[in-house]
Amino acid sequence: MTTHAFSSLPLTPAQLDNLAQMGYADMTPIQEQSLPLILEGRDLIAQAKTGSGKTAAFGLGILHRLDPARWAVQALVICPTRELSEQVAVELRRLARSEGNIKVLTLTGGASARPQNESLAHGTHIVVGTPGRLLDHLMRRTLDLSAVHTLVLDEADRMVDMGFFPDVVEIVDACPVKRQTMLFSATYPDSIREDADRLLENPAMVRVEALHDDSQIEQHFYEVDETERFKAAACLLHHFQPESALVFCNTKAACADLAGYLQREGFTALALHGDKDQRDRDDVLAQFTNHSCNILVATDVAARGLDIPALSMVINAELPRDAQVHVHRIGRTGRMQEKGLALSLCGPEEKYVASRIEKYVGQPLSWGPLPRLKTPLGRPAKAPMVTLLVLGGKKAKLRPGDLLGALTGDGGLTREQVGKISITDQVSYVALDRGIARAAFPRLCQTLIKGKKQRMKLLSG
Repeated sequence: MTTHAFSSLPLTPAQLDNLAQMGYADMTPIQEQSLPLILEGRDLIAQAKTGSGKTAAFGLGILHRLDPARWAVQALVICPTRELSEQVAVELRRLARSEGNIKVLTLTGGASARPQNESLAHGTHIVVGTPGRLLDHLMRRTLDLSAVHTLVLDEADRMVDMGFFPDVVEIVDACPVKRQTMLFSATYPDSIREDADRLLENPAMVRVEALHDDSQIEQHFYEVDETERFKAAACLLHHFQPESALVFCNTKAACADLAGYLQREGFTALALHGDKDQRDRDDVLAQFTNHSCNILVATDVAARGLDIPALSMVINAELPRDAQVHVHRIGRTGRMQEKGLALSLCGPEEKYVASRIEKYVGQPLSWGPLPRLKTPLGRPAKAPMVTLLVLGGKKAKLRPGDLLGALTGDGGLTREQVGKISITDQVSYVALDRGIARAAFPRLCQTLIKGKKQRMKLLSG
């Protein structure tokens, strides 16, 4: 038995078996440093990059103290975005499989409050949500936090950036004073420290090195003229041909413009930024995670909460002004021991930003010329899948097996032609092989699912 193993912790045999089934053998650095403190009930401030395993760390802490027989909100996790809330809830449900009938409820905007009210009325153990919707439920007295013993603030730095932290403080004030509070953040700016002193009691501080191992993430910087920035991004995508790439821009306008440029160049690229409504954001994320779109152009705030384990490349189309944000961006690739590639474009006016990054990482940046491409360029390969949107979800009692059975039965598809199936409350997303999707669509529209036709459309990715 090593100290790196979960078996070195005071966890139940059932929980250890469940972790093994989930593929969790040894603890990640953030888990190894934080879990003994969490299981002791200590308040905690943890600084760790995305993909470090922090959700499992605080999730195991929540479950350690939770009483399944008590139907009250015993744990609250506050997240900056709906996407991150959903990711956290899914992980908590997986971790709770060995603990009996534990209910995890997400409370986020972009969804009707009425079903959330009904779920709260029936009782739940763990709530995961965004500040705005949580505050709304508190004001309507549909959410009671008087039994909360574990509070988690996840990605607190993003909540500060997005202006949510006053709401967070108001929500925390509705929780019992005697509780365990954990704050997780990729960065720890001064703007958080003052509030943290008020929200946590004598917290332990855990910091996992944010800088990335060069053997895990290969970085390159390219100096480009401002007028050539979009062309340079396309050049890198043509040359490296990643299976999936996340391209960062600093503004919503640049994000939309670059995505449009890449689409005209033949790439299956989509934009994700704050001007999109929640339904459009859901559509974009579904297409990116199920391989219907292989290039996502996003702002920092919009990309928060994405959980894409096989992301092979990150491109900084524009350098962020903050060196810590740069480190956080490139940490989206090379996650959980996978190799990654991070490429950054730098205009003449951004050289001072590059100097900041160099100083922060403590070593010279790797500069080089843009790759020389063979001419003429062929059209880039399209993403392998296309997304079928089914206008029915959990509320219509649809399950993945219902969709798969119908599509591979009367729908005439083979199992190999159907990819990832994701079901939300109102709609379902089904990845279909791009080569057959459009030809198969008319027949799929006539296929009965649970005894009735469902409205469908193909999303353009």
